[in-house]
Amino acid sequence: MTEDWELLNRWVTGDKRAGNALLERYFGILSRFFHNKVADAEDVADLISETLLACTKNKESIREGKSFRSYLFATALNQLRGYYRKKRKRGRERDDFLDFCTADLDRAHTMTSMIARKRETTLLVQALRSIPLEYQIALELNMFEGLTGRAIGELLGVPTGTVHSRLRRGKERLSAEVEKLAASPEEYRSTMTDLAGWARQLRDKIDATS
Repeated sequence: MTEDWELLNRWVTGDKRAGNALLERYFGILSRFFHNKVADAEDVADLISETLLACTKNKESIREGKSFRSYLFATALNQLRGYYRKKRKRGRERDDFLDFCTADLDRAHTMTSMIARKRETTLLVQALRSIPLEYQIALELNMFEGLTGRAIGELLGVPTGTVHSRLRRGKERLSAEVEKLAASPEEYRSTMTDLAGWARQLRDKIDATS
């Protein structure tokens, strides 16, 4: 399989097929990443496109030996930060976007409308969007992409211990949000005891609509 960096180099020099191959290779993870954090599906498509274009523009600034996946994900995070800043009212911007809670975004067209028939999955979406982004990202990479703590750390450029801490605290915050949103103790237990199952179902829904 052609290396990612080679595809990017070829795309930069005008090879559109290389660009399409790169998009096909990473469309899934980028789509799932943005879908859970952006209200408008059209904005998701724009962010994916802008992320890949930004990769071509900033390629020369990459440190030698850096993995393409880490570079791509860091670029996606920067694009998301810019999107959030545009959505905020003037005077309310924060320096560290990881402190920004995705629950503050406009959700007129959220994913929950697509999965209303499965209340537990809906609870998971709402709860994920109600916790700080640093926890949300760690949990999603673990539950949706099946990445280990070490792999997540390599992707985000943080120590493995930090990832494990975010996963632990994230699950605690997620549990508290699900309990707050659940209609009954049974619904809360059903959601929390099969997080992997609901996450799998949610991933399938995202992939089917992307």
